[in-house]
Formats: sequence, structure tokens, C-alpha cells
Amino acid sequence: MMEAHKVGYRVRNRTLLDNVSFSVQPGEFWAIVGANGAGKSTLIKMLSAENAPSSGSIAFFDQDLKKYRLKDLARKRAVLAQQNVISLSFTVQEIVLMGRYPFYESEPAHRDLAIVDICLKKVGIADLKNRMYPTLSGGEQQRVQVARALAQIWEVENGLLLLDEPTTGMDLLHQFQTFQLARELTTRGFSVVAVVHDLNQALQYADKVLMLKDGQCYAIGSPEEVLTERFIKAAFGLSVQIIRHDSAAFPIIVPHAMPVRETIS
Repeated sequence: MMEAHKVGYRVRNRTLLDNVSFSVQPGEFWAIVGANGAGKSTLIKMLSAENAPSSGSIAFFDQDLKKYRLKDLARKRAVLAQQNVISLSFTVQEIVLMGRYPFYESEPAHRDLAIVDICLKKVGIADLKNRMYPTLSGGEQQRVQVARALAQIWEVENGLLLLDEPTTGMDLLHQFQTFQLARELTTRGFSVVAVVHDLNQALQYADKVLMLKDGQCYAIGSPEEVLTERFIKAAFGLSVQIIRHDSAAFPIIVPHAMPVRETIS
């Protein structure tokens, strides 16, 4: 579906990403993890064609990503950016309907409106349909954006969903529901690539994990292979313990206590 080959990205004389390679297959959930500044959002922007690689290449369905027209690309993949600033007074329904723009010319069809309603229900905000977007809380706005991205690929065969910190601002329940929804999509043949800050969520939901450090691929593989005490310590500078228990379906990552830094009085 999508393959990044020795991808790099540079701005002026600064290298933000270098020599990153991985391949996403239909039905896979990839989690991209790493410390702040490791290059996670930079990679998502290149996979979405927002930025072109400075080196290397990205193929999507065996075609170079840069050869796609934006409209054709929008019919195959959806992107949830890290920040979605919308100050104009659109309703929630109108925001989610933006995900259907690639599929109609002037007026949405009944099917487009029906898909919007389905996606609003999927993320649990059907009751907010007529609310003005700027009046919502940060977490509610993020769920609207998830619904918009979902509406864009709802009927796409082997669609790709790119998520940059998808649960920003969400409470615990809606974080759980968002990742459950992503997993549900993979069972339907969709692929999901998500920047994930909570390593326990990556451990629970991802099929594959790409760990970045200083703009390079530090580790890649299954969650159990990548999210180890040694790799986490090296990538994040934090000592952790991996706890396994018979009653838990997956291991839990627990940080070790760290001394509080003294403040200057």
C-alpha cells in the first residue's frame, strides 16, 4: 500500500529526518513513537504529501506519491493533522462534510450526508451535529476532526488513515474509543498510521511500531520487539519497567520514579 524508502527531510542546513524506511500493508496499524523533536510529525507530513522528501521516495499503491493529483490522493487517504485551527462559524455537520469534498462537485448527495451521520455516531457526537464548531471543547473538536477524516475514507477500498496525535485533548474514555475505532478500521482492510505519545496505547493497539530517535529509525517491529525497557530508555531517556500479568491481555509500561529537579529560589 505505502512504502517509504530511505526517506529524509532537511530544512536549510538542519536534518529533521534521515534514512527512514518502512512499508505499510492493508489492514495494519502502525504506531510512530519517539521523544519530542524526533521527527514524528515530519514523517506524517511527508506520508500525506504535505511535504516532499528531500531524499528517498514514498510509493502509494506502487506509484510515486508526488505523481498523484491532490484530488486523487484525497480519494484514497485521509489525514488528521496535529493542529486543526478553524475560527469560522461552521457547524459540526459542515466540518465533517468537508471530508466528502473529494467525492462531489457542487452539492453533496444523499449518500454523502448519510456517511456524515454514520461517522458522527461512530465517534459519539451525533448530538453535537448542529453545534457551532468554535463553541466546542478541545476534546470535542478533536472528535469532530476524527469524524471528518473517517467520512473521507468511509467507502474507500483499502483506504489509508494518517493520524498525528489523534487523541489530543480527549478524556480517557474517548481516547479508548478512538483507538478502538482505528482497530475496527483495520479489520475492514484499512491501514492506519498514527503518531502515538502514550506507549501503553501503542503496545495495546498497534500491529507494528516505528520508533524514531533524532530523526532516524531507532527500532522497528512488533510492539513487543520495539517497546522494551532498553529501547524506551535510549529513545526517551526514561527508565521503565514492563509489567506482565496473567489477568492482563497485554504488558503495561510503568515509568520508574525520578527525583524532582530542584528549583532556583
